[in-house]
Amino acid sequence: MSKVLLKVENLKKYFPIRSGIFSRKKSDVKAVDDISFEVYEGETLGIVGESGCGKSTTGRVIMQLHEATSGKVTFNDVELTTLSSKQMRKARRDIQMVFQDPYASLNPRHTVQKILEEPLIVHGIGTAEERKQKVQEYLEIVGLSAYHAKRYPHQFSGGQRQRIGIARALMTNPKLIIADEPVSALDVSIQAQVLNLMQRLQQDLKLTYIFIAHDLGVVRHISDRVGVMYLGRMVELAGSETLYEEPLHPYTQALLSAVPVPDPVYLREQIILQGDIPSPSNPPNGCTFHTRCPFATDICKTTVPVFMEVKQGHSVACHLYSEA
Repeated sequence: MSKVLLKVENLKKYFPIRSGIFSRKKSDVKAVDDISFEVYEGETLGIVGESGCGKSTTGRVIMQLHEATSGKVTFNDVELTTLSSKQMRKARRDIQMVFQDPYASLNPRHTVQKILEEPLIVHGIGTAEERKQKVQEYLEIVGLSAYHAKRYPHQFSGGQRQRIGIARALMTNPKLIIADEPVSALDVSIQAQVLNLMQRLQQDLKLTYIFIAHDLGVVRHISDRVGVMYLGRMVELAGSETLYEEPLHPYTQALLSAVPVPDPVYLREQIILQGDIPSPSNPPNGCTFHTRCPFATDICKTTVPVFMEVKQGHSVACHLYSEA
């Protein structure tokens, strides 16, 4: 078993809803509501779920771009939630993020040289000449050319911009990269190129990934283990093949039944969920999925299911699998 690089314990992130002229707190949006998981060195952990389930917020809280409401995030035996902003800035040398929108995440007024050089300047790495060399080297690594360093972001396609975003994340030689839907804004053919690039870089540079996405096909292609989130909570976590071949949670089963299969003869029974996702500012009591679950019983409406391991390496939060 590889070393645990990142450990998330009982993590919560609530955003206050305020109203009135005095901005009094009325309630909370429970974006991330008590989730726990581990990430092992050298693996890719995929996190999937519908829009608004808290995937991206989880990534941002791990990076401490949002302050956690409660819970612990331990990276390389250092608890990130207790660090000052200055200490966290140093820690970010080892944790980097690739953002979803390659159009918005690059400063349009800066050349690629300046964009890629900035992390090195912030962390005091190398001389001006060494930084210039490293920028050119990493542009080549991600499939661009050294002369692209003089250009501006608007002169690149979406796929090329995302390659620049990946190069920027790699500049400080991080141990962990959090990729927040890095291919969702790209064409399918470009998606494959970027995913193959990320897998090659993982092997060459010994990287660990948290890969956040809503496309289950993409996640299966790149992930070693997959966690499924629903309304701020982790409902299932298992090895990639295990989860796709034997999903245990009714929500995971419904998600997988909606994945298109490129075979006109193959017929898969599609599970149609009733109703809409409840509001994260007012989630249902008990199991948050019980309002849409075809197997819901009385206990689901009152008691929150425990997220527990029911098989080797396969955890689920569902009363169907509890000992009771």
